[in-house]
Amino acid sequence: MSTVEITVASPAAGIDVRRYGKMLARFAPKVIETEGENEAALAIVKGMIEKGEENFTQEESALFDLITNLIEQFEDRTYPIPDAPPNDVLRDLMEHHSLKAADLVEILGSRAKVSEILSGKRSISKKQAKQLGVRFGISPAAFI
Repeated sequence: MSTVEITVASPAAGIDVRRYGKMLARFAPKVIETEGENEAALAIVKGMIEKGEENFTQEESALFDLITNLIEQFEDRTYPIPDAPPNDVLRDLMEHHSLKAADLVEILGSRAKVSEILSGKRSISKKQAKQLGVRFGISPAAFI
């Protein structure tokens, strides 16, 4: 039986392998199998979003991508979402959570943007999708 070596992080990719290894040891990301593990992963992502992606180190960016991918895989398996336009998904979630348009201004930017998104005149950006995913506890892919 042969072994396969997989390199995930490398100095060539701009990642300090030692620093990244410490981050992995601290957060210990793994395939998410339970709702509790998903909630813990969402809490990590929420904390990172609060820092601001523009302030991430290369290592933090790699960890963020890894954890959001793990969350997305879990949620795709656990909560399959039928194909629906992102604004319909958002409207349904708002109704389910008893939210008004004003409740999403902090995430989406302004009342006008919220209105344009809900009406389908404006699409949801990648950053907004990530924040909405954290807010509603679902995959950001539902909003893209």
